[in-house]
Amino acid sequence: MPHWKLTLAYDGTPYNGWQVQPNLPTIQGTLAEAIHRITGETILPQGSGRTDAGVHALAQVASFSLNAPIPPANFHRALNRALPPSIRILSAEHAPDTFHARHSALRKTYEYRIFPRAPYPATLPATIDRICSPMLAPWVWDCPFPLDFAILQNAADHIRGTHDFTSFAAVDPDLALRNHSAESQTTSSRPERAARSGETSAFLQPSHDPSPNTRTIFHSSWHHHDGLFLYRVTGSGFLHHMVRNLVGTFAEAATRRISADDIPRILAARNRTAAGPTAPARGLFLVEVKY
Repeated sequence: MPHWKLTLAYDGTPYNGWQVQPNLPTIQGTLAEAIHRITGETILPQGSGRTDAGVHALAQVASFSLNAPIPPANFHRALNRALPPSIRILSAEHAPDTFHARHSALRKTYEYRIFPRAPYPATLPATIDRICSPMLAPWVWDCPFPLDFAILQNAADHIRGTHDFTSFAAVDPDLALRNHSAESQTTSSRPERAARSGETSAFLQPSHDPSPNTRTIFHSSWHHHDGLFLYRVTGSGFLHHMVRNLVGTFAEAATRRISADDIPRILAARNRTAAGPTAPARGLFLVEVKY
């Protein structure tokens, strides 16, 4: 059976994420349907990560096996004819039988894009907001808060290295439906009683139980380009909502609601309620997967 590796890009706006879901449009489901139309085979392509609803990819990777002996160039062309314009296959190639898009991955890079309404560098009065074009809005966080770029960078510096990222892992109500992977696995919990009681402590008592939520971050930095604030992060793996929770917390620091130097204590708390809000999905892109 030929084993395949696809690299694909997609606009996640019209999809409920990567993972197939009953009666909902997903990237995995749409790709599986296209493969079935071309080959007549029913397979479920495995992705390098389960991007959430509204999250985009510049180079997602998928793997699967087929019986059909179709040449790679023909398969590549046929897939792009069968898929909607929001999903494009960048390459289609044979791979060793041992290759798995998720399990074989060594590191991944994500980018988060913010449109700051306050001009940077400041060239206009602070009271004048920039307007985010509707041509850009689906792919950025149109952030209404004034963000201090230097503080964003300072906050991002604190997560490099190997840490337990439980504080930045989402509470995942669908965990039972997911495979235990770096992208969806989470043991953190936001206690309902804290929400009901109005818990406001920034750093709750950490748990000292062993956690599977340890990841290594090789690169974490912000830069600005064409009027956007861009965050790049490369790691050995990422928890569910981890990048968006990091960005939301960095933004809290950049608006001076918390200090950037609080990030190590948030990590040590190992509790989702210690960190900031989740940044919108539309600003997040899966950029690269290394094998």
